[in-house]
Amino acid sequence: MICIGLLQVNRLGIVAVSNSLPDEITCLAADRMLVFAATGRLISAFARNKEVVMHYNGHEQEVRLLLPLGDQLISADSGGDVIVWDVQSGEVYLRLHFDPSTFDVSAMMHPSTYLNKVLLGSSQGALQLWNIKTSKLLFTFAGWSAGVTVLQQSPAVDVVGVGTATGRIIIHNIRLDETLMSFTQDWGPITSLSFRTDGPPIVASGSPQGHIAFWDLERHQLVTQHRHAHRTSIAGATFLQGEPILVTNGADNAIKVWIFDQEGGGARLLRIRQGHSAPPTTIHHHGNDGKNILSAGQDGTLQSFSTVHERFNKNLGHGSVNKKKEKKKKKGLTYEELRLPAITAFSSSVTRQSDWDGIVACHRDRLATTTWNYQRCTMGAHHLQPPGSRRGAIATAVDITSCGNFVVIGSSCGRVDVYNLQSGLHRGCYGDDEKAHNSVVRGIATDTLNQLTLTTGSDWLLKFWRFKSKKLEEEMKLNAAPASMKLHRESGMLALALDDFTLVVVDIETRRVVRKFAGHHGNINDMTFSPDGRWLVTVAMDCTIRAWDLPSGSLVDCFLVATAPVSVSLSPTGDFLATAHVDSLGLYLWTNKSLCGPVGLRPLPADYQPVVETLPGVTVEETEQEVNSEEEEDVYQSAEQLGAELVTLSLLPESRWKSLLHLDEIKKRNKPVAAPAAPAAAPFFLPTVPGLTPRFATQTQTEHETQSKVLNWGVLSQRSEFICTLESALTTGSFDQPLRLLKDCGPAALSVELNSLAPEGGGARELLLVFIQMIDSMLASGRDFDLAHAYLALFLKLHLRSLSQDAIAMEALNHLLSRLEKSWAELQASFDQSLCLLSYAKSALL
Repeated sequence: MICIGLLQVNRLGIVAVSNSLPDEITCLAADRMLVFAATGRLISAFARNKEVVMHYNGHEQEVRLLLPLGDQLISADSGGDVIVWDVQSGEVYLRLHFDPSTFDVSAMMHPSTYLNKVLLGSSQGALQLWNIKTSKLLFTFAGWSAGVTVLQQSPAVDVVGVGTATGRIIIHNIRLDETLMSFTQDWGPITSLSFRTDGPPIVASGSPQGHIAFWDLERHQLVTQHRHAHRTSIAGATFLQGEPILVTNGADNAIKVWIFDQEGGGARLLRIRQGHSAPPTTIHHHGNDGKNILSAGQDGTLQSFSTVHERFNKNLGHGSVNKKKEKKKKKGLTYEELRLPAITAFSSSVTRQSDWDGIVACHRDRLATTTWNYQRCTMGAHHLQPPGSRRGAIATAVDITSCGNFVVIGSSCGRVDVYNLQSGLHRGCYGDDEKAHNSVVRGIATDTLNQLTLTTGSDWLLKFWRFKSKKLEEEMKLNAAPASMKLHRESGMLALALDDFTLVVVDIETRRVVRKFAGHHGNINDMTFSPDGRWLVTVAMDCTIRAWDLPSGSLVDCFLVATAPVSVSLSPTGDFLATAHVDSLGLYLWTNKSLCGPVGLRPLPADYQPVVETLPGVTVEETEQEVNSEEEEDVYQSAEQLGAELVTLSLLPESRWKSLLHLDEIKKRNKPVAAPAAPAAAPFFLPTVPGLTPRFATQTQTEHETQSKVLNWGVLSQRSEFICTLESALTTGSFDQPLRLLKDCGPAALSVELNSLAPEGGGARELLLVFIQMIDSMLASGRDFDLAHAYLALFLKLHLRSLSQDAIAMEALNHLLSRLEKSWAELQASFDQSLCLLSYAKSALL
């Protein structure tokens, strides 16, 4: 699965993961709103770091450079095309073509404060400054007779950093076309450049060997260097704006954060997040809770991955030679010579891991095995090697006893040795002449009580030894050479994968073959038992994962995957199945469906054709299918009424119906003490009374002013939507619509609606009777029981006087009263029965 992940720098935790992309990502770029990713000839824009909101399709060759610039996106491909896209519309704004033989675009950047300008670098060494708005070439820089690999803006305006294929770093002023200074690193081409922006004039450069160099721009010299910062080429190095922090990443599947707080301007590793830089080869669950998976990869590291959260992941590191014993011999050795080769097999135990090392690993082409400590996340103190061993022999199989005190190790020369894990001392070996088998030992297992040791080799023999006396008790001839062996200690079932692609299961108590399975068409790479010993899951080079049911002796599940699985492990709790695959850096988890619901385990037919399953991970197509399937599926809706004898409440807030009888008190309590009085505005010209003596005229109330300003309600009366639906409900017989309108009203609006039913409020006598019928239908259906009582109480409070003078209305109210008494009698009987049962349960001696 190829996707984009967004990480937080403070903890390097995953914030968001995008949808899966169809091909490998060749380059990435981001602005403040979108993230752009190029996969082949297609460019995708992601919003919210997950959803694809736009596709830019117009390149004929693979896109290898991206540069967001305002509302435009600039992309360059290997064929010499440079396209300027409009980010919002996805249309091509400008297209430039360069001849790769004369100007092969290898780097580009936007110089700070240069409006609509882009600086392009070529593998021939020349640089060009373009105006993308007018499509004009402004200036051409001759270069330095070396291909340009990196262009980076410096904190100073007009000054850029140029990295070349010869390892030279040039600090150049593009305005004056003047080289200010240059540095040269001895590790090959410059893969990345970054300027420090928090004060010190430092520039960092990356190399293909994984080294990072830091250069002082004032003293024009190398300040410090970090060798082997990454195991592979430095893909990117970026200083955070205004902070002494550098973030680097490489092809070794690692992201590292460096902080500059050392004396002399040096940096130290602050945080790291990494996985395997090469595909894992062997995986096992560690512990009894099934939350941690130990994984050994071709990169030589041993790591622990948590199925709960990534913050619980651990890196136990890379094995190295014994520094105490070989300190003098190591002088002059290179970094790679000090590292142990990849782990081929390992065994772990949690019984005594708090006291001493609980992991023992075999390495490629080495006889000595190493111990590891899971709690300290380091390599252990012991290198276990048998005394007087043959030259050229290597360790091939290992198993730790259930008590955690001993480890049994088999080698290619046929030896099987026992060691004490606490002291690392050799405690004996099996067989005559110190050889348990005459050929390579392929598998080792010990039982729960340390009574038996089981070994198998390429001599087609399965041998049973006494663990303590190391004497041979019995041996069994197999039909083919075994490739691997797995023991389920609780049930005593031993599974062996043979070179003829078949499986045999041996009961170690009766020492007889109890099951034989055939069906794989390739080498069986690994197998694992379910926690109860009922299932055996196997993986093979035919790209199939098969589940065998031991009691019935049949195949119950089988499916194909795109790449062959090399290792498998089923968690001790049985909830997840973990697999590792060829050429894949990650571990894949599969859910056990039998824990989520009933699963039919019928035997599959002999001609069953397995279907291809996609490796776990979310793809765009799967997401769309899940959304469409959810829309198509019928969502269960609860019934409005479960039974005719029950009553159902409305689930509305109590504030919508509980305060209906107290609206007058609430209005009185909320009424202001005195209304705000506006000051009387004096006229500009004061009126005067004609006469000899000037006198101001006093205002007299006119007839129009003495008339009351309170209009009659009937003048402004207007039928509301509730009254209209109530009248129509009389003919249809359904009161759902008017009831829905009342539910949407607040207490004050509800009081206005009920007031408008009376004739003096603009209604009619018939509307009062229709409202009584609506309450009667609500009580008859048993729905909205609380609202029916609240509405009825407010209705009677407002209109009881007028209703008492109407004989038809009183008859309807008497009918409503009888229904109320009947419903309450049924409820009271149910309440009494429940209270009686509760009181009996509390007081009775059961």
